[in-house]
Amino acid sequence: MLAIVMAALVQVAAAPTITLAPEARRAVADRRALPPLSAEALRLGRALADAGTLAHLLPLMESAQVAELVGENADMAAGDQAALRVSAHKVFVGGAERLLAAEGLSYARLLSLGELRDVVGFERSAAGQAYRAATPQVITATMAEVGKIDFKGQVRAAFCREKGKLCPGK
Repeated sequence: MLAIVMAALVQVAAAPTITLAPEARRAVADRRALPPLSAEALRLGRALADAGTLAHLLPLMESAQVAELVGENADMAAGDQAALRVSAHKVFVGGAERLLAAEGLSYARLLSLGELRDVVGFERSAAGQAYRAATPQVITATMAEVGKIDFKGQVRAAFCREKGKLCPGK
């Protein structure tokens, strides 16, 4: 499951443009009609993104993806593997910046200035810092548990019980 999330985020980060469905294009057009965001809202939105779950998840993704890439090319010389890691980090930094900028903008658009101040204040508090310090471990433990779930298998079994179709051996 973590691999799926990582792959999706990497694709989003690397994509030069995003094609939106017609209803999403209308929603974006409606947002453009909103008054411009204040510099404070943009700053706080970005601060929230920088302290958020995605910001904590991205380094885990980078580490896993780079280890996999290096592992797939284990026959490379050590110097080439090091160069591959440097290249990968450059790509990661650019993609992470795009994702966090987009997330910060979304927070600035969707939360009021007071809400942004409150949430960023929490993130900077001792409780917020403890929460953030625990986040990577919580994500790792959660993904390990989710990885045990066979969603498609569960759907097939339920559909088999309900409709008598997609049953094993039929």
